[in-house]
Amino acid sequence: MNNKPLILISNDDGITAPGIRVLVDCMKKLGTVVVVAPDSPQSGMGHAITINESLRLDESDYFGPDVLAYQCSGTPADCVKLALDKVLDRKPDLLVSGINHGSNSSVNVIYSGTMSAAMEGAIDGLQAIGFSLLDYSLDADFTTAAEVVSKVAAKVLDKKLPSDCLLNVNIPKVPLSELKGIKICRQAKAKWVEKFDEREDPYGRKYFWLTGEFVNMDNGEDTDEWALKHGYASVVPVQFDLTAHHVIGNLNSWNLNE
Repeated sequence: MNNKPLILISNDDGITAPGIRVLVDCMKKLGTVVVVAPDSPQSGMGHAITINESLRLDESDYFGPDVLAYQCSGTPADCVKLALDKVLDRKPDLLVSGINHGSNSSVNVIYSGTMSAAMEGAIDGLQAIGFSLLDYSLDADFTTAAEVVSKVAAKVLDKKLPSDCLLNVNIPKVPLSELKGIKICRQAKAKWVEKFDEREDPYGRKYFWLTGEFVNMDNGEDTDEWALKHGYASVVPVQFDLTAHHVIGNLNSWNLNE
């Protein structure tokens, strides 16, 4: 590796997804790129890791001869773990994940394989960012996303994030000329109202298909959902400490040892 910043890239849509190719092109302008990504789509995997099956890690020429790349049979978190232990000879200066096809705003961050890859890096002390574009189409236009990705990644390399946090960046589906800007936000209070569609296979056996509706219960104008709805890219600082610190005092008042 040369003296340029070393940038590790992963995702959850798989190594052949259009979004990761855009991310690689953006990061090549900022440093030396290494890719370790799933060999197939892993959306919705959250922070799952593989413990009861073997993992495969195969070199890939998908991004050309100037990018060291591997495809992994495991989850996004597996990809980052293997990259840090088996591929890289030092810790990268930055880990970026994405560009995801679809939103990872609000509560979606919990389910997101994209964000889990970034979070795995943050757990290991890396500067880490997850990027998502609010467009599920395989022929999505990433022009606006590329501009946001380049700006945010360059700032993180320059300024550095505080320890034990990472960034969740979502980009609206708008032309670059209509992007209002990049807004620092909090995570909106929202959830999925889920239903399981009951169906029947050709053999008469029941099966279920998850469906649902995303419901935003937060009217605040400082949230990621508000920003995205109004044409801004949202940047939410995320932490992996899930402790509800504001509840500790209340629980202590219960006198659980009595």
